Amino acid sequence: MMAGKLPGAPIARLMNMWVDEAEPGRVVFGARPERQHYNPIGSVHGGFAGTLLDSCMSCAVQSLLPKGMGYTTLEYKVSLVRAITDQIGAVYAKGKAIQVGSRVGTAEGRIVDANGKLYATGTTTCLIFPI
Repeated sequence: MMAGKLPGAPIARLMNMWVDEAEPGRVVFGARPERQHYNPIGSVHGGFAGTLLDSCMSCAVQSLLPKGMGYTTLEYKVSLVRAITDQIGAVYAKGKAIQVGSRVGTAEGRIVDANGKLYATGTTTCLIFPI
């Protein structure tokens, strides 16, 4: 996907996001928040951060799975540290696998801006299964 040889997920267009970095156990998504992502109180909807964190954390787990195995998110937790607005530029959701076994994988994530300022953190648990 990063090289453009495979299409990205359809939600990427809606979220204005892209895969920025990927290696085994670590995946970074970039995204540019825009007015279309706002809620009625004047900032980017919390679901924007939730979607970015779910994506980077679960893909970090996926990056460690052997061929023939899939996953689904069982649960994830998001802590919003400060408001995301369309004035901050691109943000980066950095996911890192904590532990990936044969049935369960866990990961953590952080959303930061280009200067490293923290906007949200998260954790996830993924169910792993044969596909």
